[in-house]
Amino acid sequence: QVQLVESGGGLVQAGGSLRLSCSASGLTFSKYTMSWFRQAPGEEREFVATDKWSGGPTYSADFVKGRFTISRDDAKNTVYLEMNSLKPEDTAVYYCAADLRGSGSRQWNEYDYWGQGTQVAVSS
Repeated sequence: QVQLVESGGGLVQAGGSLRLSCSASGLTFSKYTMSWFRQAPGEEREFVATDKWSGGPTYSADFVKGRFTISRDDAKNTVYLEMNSLKPEDTAVYYCAADLRGSGSRQWNEYDYWGQGTQVAVSS
């Protein structure tokens, strides 16, 4: 049984930082592209960043470039999202997702597995 469990969310002031973690089990982690998405109330789920199974550069949405960094530790079956210079508009539920040998798609419906999400709230 595959499980993705996010942690690290919380309430932070604008300009602050958070580090999200997503721990995976029940799958061969190194064969999965891991990505982060987010969803704000009343909004569609949107792509944040991806770290492909095959290595190479990571990719992030334009609105987080220079502020958020995705990384993975295959030995720990964990993917991280380091978030700096947080803004109130970053407030959302953040989800990690896994795509077997994925290309790093920005389309949420191309992913095989999802975590339950972790809430991030940024106050002004």
